[in-house]
Amino acid sequence: MSGALCSHHSNIPFLPLSVCFSSPSPLPCSTKRRKMADKILPQRIRELVPESQAYMDLLAFERKLDQTIMRKRVDIQEALKRPMKFDCFDGTPGKLKRKFSSFFKSLVIELDKELYGPDNHLVEWHRTPTTQETDGFQVKRPGDVSVRCTLLLMLDYQPPQFKLDPRLARLLGIHTQTRSCIIQALWQYVKTNKLQDSHDKEYINCDKYFQQIFDCPRLKFSEIPQRLTNLLLPPDPIVINHVISVDPNDQKKTACYDIDVEVEDPLKAQMSSFLLSTANQQEIASLDNKIHETIESINQLKIQRDFMLSFSRDPKGYIQDWLKSQSRDLKLMTDVAGNPEEERRAEFYHEPWTQEAVSRYFYCKIQQRRQELEQALAMRNT
Repeated sequence: MSGALCSHHSNIPFLPLSVCFSSPSPLPCSTKRRKMADKILPQRIRELVPESQAYMDLLAFERKLDQTIMRKRVDIQEALKRPMKFDCFDGTPGKLKRKFSSFFKSLVIELDKELYGPDNHLVEWHRTPTTQETDGFQVKRPGDVSVRCTLLLMLDYQPPQFKLDPRLARLLGIHTQTRSCIIQALWQYVKTNKLQDSHDKEYINCDKYFQQIFDCPRLKFSEIPQRLTNLLLPPDPIVINHVISVDPNDQKKTACYDIDVEVEDPLKAQMSSFLLSTANQQEIASLDNKIHETIESINQLKIQRDFMLSFSRDPKGYIQDWLKSQSRDLKLMTDVAGNPEEERRAEFYHEPWTQEAVSRYFYCKIQQRRQELEQALAMRNT
């Protein structure tokens, strides 16, 4: 019997990160699969045992459950192909704990150039292959006046995202997205506007907007990824303007900014492991085999019962019919053709068909002998 399965919603939520500033504080199965029909009890058995209807009801329920599970499996497989995100407001979704810096590719803090000079007004952090993740950044500068600073945060998108050329962005209605989503949006535009060449499906007949963007009246589908390279730019950074105050009344004041970032759904690993798991399938296959064996046993017992009942009603007639049946089966098993009892009498060979049968027999023998002689002559000549 099949087990139950939990479903998963496919919303696309976000994880808000909080950026705080305070002043002047620091910053497998080899068994042959059987058919569902092999599990069904014959109608005659259901009539003999009315209680067996409960088993048929369970069988119908199992069929619906299997269909539901299969549909959910397909939904999970489709969901795994799409980037999945989830809602969380504390920065630590479930057991997944990521450092603050792991969400960013680079960080630049621009201070007042007149106060700190051209060589000391920029603070930069960039991710490298050996970067050690941290839960925060601390920047200290001496000063006795309030300072305006600008923060530029570049998110580390996974998979990478790109900002579209303004013309392409207006055409597709998207600003920043992954390369695969951009190509999918382009394909949707081509289908909606019927730009695919009806005779040569490999080509796109550009409309006036495509011509302005790609600068050609016609192009191949295979050319799109290469042509997109010049139309995709790095995504815009997150810009935060903040004032570091030295006013004694503002010393305990903290400024918080929420940033929406996309992170992988922690259920993705569970969903993948569910699809790859074979423990439940093995248990279900074992139970199915037991059901099939039980149904086969029931069918055999029904045959034996029918035999006994027929024999008890008319022993003599049943034995005669049974012997005739066994005789026919024996002929089939031994490849015996015709009627041996008639063929052993002379009258059988005086029928009109015997003359033609004899002629056919001799003709076949002559043809066989001729082929043997021709083969022998050919071997002698070689």
